[in-house]
Amino acid sequence: MMEMRLELKNTERSDYYYTEAVKTLRTNLQFCGSSIKTILFTSTVSGEGKSATTVAVAASLGSIGKKVLLVDADIRKSVLVKRHEISGRPNGLSQYLSGQKKLGEVTYHTNVENVDLILAGPYSPNPAELLEDELFKRMLENAREIYDYIIIDTPPMLNLIDGAIIASQCDGAVIVVESGAISYRMVQKVKTQLEKSGCRILGTVLNRVGGEYGAGYYKKYYGKYYKKYYSKYGTDESIGYDSVRERVSCETER
Repeated sequence: MMEMRLELKNTERSDYYYTEAVKTLRTNLQFCGSSIKTILFTSTVSGEGKSATTVAVAASLGSIGKKVLLVDADIRKSVLVKRHEISGRPNGLSQYLSGQKKLGEVTYHTNVENVDLILAGPYSPNPAELLEDELFKRMLENAREIYDYIIIDTPPMLNLIDGAIIASQCDGAVIVVESGAISYRMVQKVKTQLEKSGCRILGTVLNRVGGEYGAGYYKKYYGKYYKKYYSKYGTDESIGYDSVRERVSCETER
């Protein structure tokens, strides 16, 4: 059988602080425990840098020898094909879940070391129903036997149910929050949705930090700032920043 392969462009960043932040996030995810294999990344609204963070984490895990399946589950409005300049007309998740394609026909090897990819596929008018199908659950169960990590990019969760449906099948969730753009109440709403799904919230990525809280600030005050940040969002203050089993944190810039 011919190997199915996709070439992803624009996957590498020259920004030292961004790279180090992603490595920190990767390490904290690993310290969450060996049972945490299926991890979703979500956000409150679109445009917070969720998809870029998801790809960066998958690539970082692959670079240390972990076998990773990256799943683009944003069937409503995926950005990966355009952002990474993927050519041709590759198959995707919506076609598999609707019975048009087999799993092997939507799973691609990539030029990113140790990372395989399932794209979102063509837009579907009923993504929530597709994601609730037993096929999605079986797909993730099978992937757990093959891959060290399954990293899932989901739609924003403020006004969509898709992410909560996916979360019910995952071991953990990471919320990407754009610095200075999202209110406390909005993040709390996403947090509540994830809790209702029964998915463990691993932590938050504070994205696009600039100005006063730029890279130089984090170099000096990294841990202190995040301890204050998590307290603001109502987390358990008795668990310190260093307790990576309860927190995943990362400062990223675009």
